[in-house]
Amino acid sequence: MDSFLSNNFDVKPKHASDEALGKWRQVCGFVKNPKRRFRFTANLSKRYEAAAMRRTNQEKLRIAVLVSKAAFQFISGVQPSDYVVPEAVKAAGFQLCADELGSIVEGHDVKKLRFHGGVQGIAGKLCTSTAKGLTSDTGLLNKRQEIYGINKFAEAEAKGFWVFVWEALQDMTLMILGMCAIVSLAVGIAMEGWPDGAHDGLGIVASILLVVFVTATSDYRQSLQFKDLDKEKKKITIQVTRNDCRQKMSIYDLLPGDIVHLNIGDQVPADGLFVSGFSVLIDESSLTGESEPVFVNDKNPFMLSGTKLQDGSCKMLVTTVGMRTQWGKLMATLSEGGDDETPLQVKLNGVATIIGKVGLFFAVVTFGVMVQGLLVNKVQEGTIWSWSGDELLNLLEFFAVAVTIVVVAVPEGLPLAVTLSLAFAMKKMMNDKALVRHLAACETMGSATSICSDKTGTLTTNRMTVVKSCICMNVKEVSNVDKASFCSEIPESAVKILLQSIFLNSGGEIVTGKDGKREILGTPTETALLEFGLSLGGDPQAERQASKPVKVEPFNSTKKRMGVVLELPGGSLRAHTKGASEIVLAGCDKVINSNGEVVPLDEKSINHLNDTINQFANEALRTLCLGYVELEKGFSPDSAIPVSGYTCIGIVGIKDPVRPGVKESVATCRTAGITVRMVTGDNINTAKAIARECGILTDGVAVEGPVFRELSQEEMLDLVPKIQVIARSSPMDKHTLVKQLRTTFDEVVAVTGDGTNDAPALHEADIGLAMGIAGTEVAKESADVIILDDNFTTILTVAKWGRSVYINIQKFVQFQLTVNIVALIVNFSSACLTGSAPLTAVQLLWVNMIMDTLGALALATEPPTDDLMKRSPARGKELFSLDGPNSTLILNTLIFNSFVFCQVFNEISSRKMDEIDVFSGILNNYVFVAVLGCTAVFQVVIIEFLGTFASTTPLTCAQWCVSVLIGFIGMPIAAGLKMVPV
Repeated sequence: MDSFLSNNFDVKPKHASDEALGKWRQVCGFVKNPKRRFRFTANLSKRYEAAAMRRTNQEKLRIAVLVSKAAFQFISGVQPSDYVVPEAVKAAGFQLCADELGSIVEGHDVKKLRFHGGVQGIAGKLCTSTAKGLTSDTGLLNKRQEIYGINKFAEAEAKGFWVFVWEALQDMTLMILGMCAIVSLAVGIAMEGWPDGAHDGLGIVASILLVVFVTATSDYRQSLQFKDLDKEKKKITIQVTRNDCRQKMSIYDLLPGDIVHLNIGDQVPADGLFVSGFSVLIDESSLTGESEPVFVNDKNPFMLSGTKLQDGSCKMLVTTVGMRTQWGKLMATLSEGGDDETPLQVKLNGVATIIGKVGLFFAVVTFGVMVQGLLVNKVQEGTIWSWSGDELLNLLEFFAVAVTIVVVAVPEGLPLAVTLSLAFAMKKMMNDKALVRHLAACETMGSATSICSDKTGTLTTNRMTVVKSCICMNVKEVSNVDKASFCSEIPESAVKILLQSIFLNSGGEIVTGKDGKREILGTPTETALLEFGLSLGGDPQAERQASKPVKVEPFNSTKKRMGVVLELPGGSLRAHTKGASEIVLAGCDKVINSNGEVVPLDEKSINHLNDTINQFANEALRTLCLGYVELEKGFSPDSAIPVSGYTCIGIVGIKDPVRPGVKESVATCRTAGITVRMVTGDNINTAKAIARECGILTDGVAVEGPVFRELSQEEMLDLVPKIQVIARSSPMDKHTLVKQLRTTFDEVVAVTGDGTNDAPALHEADIGLAMGIAGTEVAKESADVIILDDNFTTILTVAKWGRSVYINIQKFVQFQLTVNIVALIVNFSSACLTGSAPLTAVQLLWVNMIMDTLGALALATEPPTDDLMKRSPARGKELFSLDGPNSTLILNTLIFNSFVFCQVFNEISSRKMDEIDVFSGILNNYVFVAVLGCTAVFQVVIIEFLGTFASTTPLTCAQWCVSVLIGFIGMPIAAGLKMVPV
């Protein structure tokens, strides 16, 4: 059975191949109700349609891009044909229709773009401003919506209750029973009249209807749960300018003419045109299939819905929305394909298939035995050729009982119970601030033995403030900074350059909200620095007006720094940089001293600054170094911003407090057999301090990313189990750590990722589970579970629910298989012994409803308890303390060895049916002793020497003892059963 399931019903939790998904469907064979059985499995035919559509789109867009590039060479002498504005569009006050806008952006049509006056011209024809955005007048917005549509994709209508009733009626066995009921009614009424002759038939009809309505009700409620979860998945907001105010808005409320602000990691929410920005690099692979990212700028302003910002930031003018975009059409097809089925669903489909075949065999044999008994009686009575109505009804009852045995025996509720339990868990986890995007994630988390967690926002509060600084070589506490006292100790020229660095070399922005209040937008780090600059009396608006940005390089986790080149009022150029302290400081050769003078960075100054960085880091502060350099006038915007020759402005220490309850949660994880590891981009000393505060760094090792990356495979195998912290990590470090953990222990690893760069890599990798905090859309889209409150304690809740799913399914499987076996044995044995079945069709249908639908509702929806986190994860390897690359083979060998010794001791127990002392006289039977001896010897040979042929591996003495002990347990159980009087 195990071999059959492994060969035919084995799929990965993620990225399962279409071949594997199709294979188990074909093997399923006898299925009572395909519509219900395969309801929560992927629709492979729809996926093939989506793949074909994607290939067509990719070719279409690829050609459009090539034509666009060629058009640049001939644009001056060619004009597009005159465009006529439709009357309805004119009447609404616009000068461009939706089709024309769509053709410009989707077709990358440079000629049409130039004809309509470029981006500013199109903005004017859409009655919008690239600076102030749309007005929020409801009437005008409604007109715009009527002309251009809404930013929503077409979705299949939700199924109503009666659709589920109809699908429940598609059960083949219920249909056969329905026909039996009709025949029974006809024959019964003809023989006994109404109502006496209708009892049996009406009883079956009533039972069928009860089963159908209870099943439909359960399935309908389940569909509503998934619908609610789907709504949560689609809650996506974006920064938009309307009425000259920056505000958050749902992407589904966007309209052509809106001005959208996009940053690295964002997904483009609609088709549009680039208005302004820096270093914008777009990943269009989801649409065009091209792996090379595309630069978007004034010359190539076309931005397509569904693509992702790989680098940079920009403002975009929305031109086309919803189903008018290629992404909208593609998403509508993809949504019909459904999610992949989970490994547990597939395994239980395999179990249901095997048991179904057994049940079908017993049903046929039971029917044959009962019919044979009836025929024998008729032969003995000499009435074989004359049949009464009662005898025909008996024959019909035999057939109905046989069919009902199949109804009971085929446990179609098993895979559906998994879905029910997962849906229940997902709904409850949603209330606990964890949004599960894929069903399989619940199962995977129940088996997790290691959590590799980001620090910022997960272990810490993500509410950052600058608490210490070292400006002009002077270290100061700045928690409650007093502007006058702080600035009095720092030369005015240094304060000026510091404020310029803070306000202009920033990924954040200070804007005016709807209520007129000042609001800071950006990452917590940027927000902390901007608040620090404001507390020093800085004027961000004045700084922005005084200088013009020439080039911007946004921060990313690979470079660990960001930079900007400014054109100053006199025409000179200055570059600012900030980032990881030791990296930026290494690019500095000068420093501003306490007198405000720029002096060479000598060894004493370097030591002072390094000591300051370490001091801040040991206090669990995130440290950033700020620097600037004057550039030659020949600098080109196409050139990279320099990485050396800087003057150090200073170092700031930013406090990000540990979340309340994290230390207790980490301790609970350790009790539950889950190891927590921290992966962060912070300085090694900061990382260690935070990890100790969280209880993560105990007796393990903390390493830096560059050191980790240089390790050989052998060194990694030795070091990875001991690693508790990786500092100064790159996006691939977490990926590598996860792969090594899975290689070393073959364990499931849960990963939390909020980073834009690491999330997709983790999602695509063959890892157990990718978790994302509510960060960028790329990170959320790549995650299997989104932690909505960014809290590590919520991850613990997910693990608890994951374990609960396993336990609940185990309960249900035990309950259902017990009922199955008992019902089969009772009817089969009774039919063989007496020629009739004691359980009628109506009774068996009632048993089936208790066992299948009601049993699943009762047992598969049990909430988790705290005791679940006091046991080891759901894996046999932990039970036997197995690790290493051969742990799976050792575990399978242990199971095989234990099974054989169970049979050996069962053989001994079977020597005497009613005596407890089974060893009495055992040596007198030489054949028995010889058989047992040969079995034991050959078992040793198979395990120890024939591993290649028998798929086994040698066991240790302790493992041999465990196998023999497990086998021996059967003997006292058998002795206890013999004491029960029969």
